[in-house]
Amino acid sequence: MIKWTILALAVPLLAACSGPQSILDPAGPAARQVATVWWFMFGVASVVWVGVSLLWIYALARKPRHTSAKQARAINRRWVISGGIVLPTVSIILLLLFGVPTGRSMIPLPVEGQDPLVIEVTGHQWWWEVHYPESGVTTANQFIVPVGRPLDVHLTSADVIHSFWVPRLGGKRDMVPGRIHEIRLEASHAGVFRGQCSEFCGAQHTRMILHVEALEPEGFDTWLSERQSFASPALPPGAAGEEFRDTCGQCHRVAGITEGARAPDLTDLASRPTLGAGTLENDSEGLRRWLREHQDIKAGNAMPAHDDIDDDILEQIAAWLETLAP
Repeated sequence: MIKWTILALAVPLLAACSGPQSILDPAGPAARQVATVWWFMFGVASVVWVGVSLLWIYALARKPRHTSAKQARAINRRWVISGGIVLPTVSIILLLLFGVPTGRSMIPLPVEGQDPLVIEVTGHQWWWEVHYPESGVTTANQFIVPVGRPLDVHLTSADVIHSFWVPRLGGKRDMVPGRIHEIRLEASHAGVFRGQCSEFCGAQHTRMILHVEALEPEGFDTWLSERQSFASPALPPGAAGEEFRDTCGQCHRVAGITEGARAPDLTDLASRPTLGAGTLENDSEGLRRWLREHQDIKAGNAMPAHDDIDDDILEQIAAWLETLAP
């Protein structure tokens, strides 16, 4: 019985220790340093909690004793100096000793022998624009990176303040309109992770999710080259093609077809795992539901309702969008 009680009490300690968005399951050097700082803070907090609890129990259990006014003042001074000055000062100094090198490691400083990959990420309400300037590739709501290569991520915003955060790769960095902030990250092994806007940016803030995937260098090079060489299929004939070009194309870009720049680039849409920045699965049913019900699913997004477009035209557009896969 005692064994099962101990196991039951230990369950809360295991909560959130792993998963695609856990800082305690690092997948890169910066994230490992962040996790180390967290464990240090947890350890210090635990020691303080145990110490305070023991003192509290001792204070309740000990027998009262008579002290003079002079002795009481001396005791008070000791507690003020030790608990109010020495303990916080030592704690802050230790935290800085751990924290400053961790923060410095995420600053993109030049390092001999390293060749960082520059990736430009722009936050929008409520989606992510991801651009690889070295190759000219642009995608949306997915952040594909190579394993073992430092990443210099340049961050900005097109509207309000957002915050870029991939917990398993490193710390947070604000995305401020009109400014470019930088953070250095690196993935130490292949895998699928999750990024999240961590600064409240409006009604759909929680649905601003970033699909993050680390590929082996060969796989990453293949991913890039496929998008560089991909030729978008011709628009569907007739009214469906005209509707996409004249309406959708004003905001969305499809390489070689339209040059809209206000909404997500759709050039590789069919290869993405989700729609609406993590809102729906990107399958046949999800795509058609998004086209018809996007304002109900993610209210307030910038795409106007399609209630003026015939169902058969919308179906042709959906079928064409499913071919946009390098």
